[in-house]
Amino acid sequence: MYCSPKCRNAQYYEKRQDDEAFFFQVDKHLKTNRKILKKYNRAGYTMIRREKLIEEGFNPRYFTHYWKNQKGQVYLFCYEFGFLSLSEHGKEKYLLVIWQDYMGNP
Repeated sequence: MYCSPKCRNAQYYEKRQDDEAFFFQVDKHLKTNRKILKKYNRAGYTMIRREKLIEEGFNPRYFTHYWKNQKGQVYLFCYEFGFLSLSEHGKEKYLLVIWQDYMGNP
């Protein structure tokens, strides 16, 4: 219960601002991730050190969807650009891919 309509409106406005700030923060991360994945995956299939992408500002916690292959490996995507986390010779790497028709509809 609120003390007045003015107090109710003020709290609603504040909550809405917080929600919009969260949306813009997530959207910014997704766009940054997509830009970085696109930059390093011009061939459509590339292996790169995880640390290199992180240095560029890549954040693997932000993605739009995923795809699981027959081996059970989960590729995470930022729109049409995806990555799979792998460990090769003790080094963390990402296999970068582009969404393909056989993967279905995202």
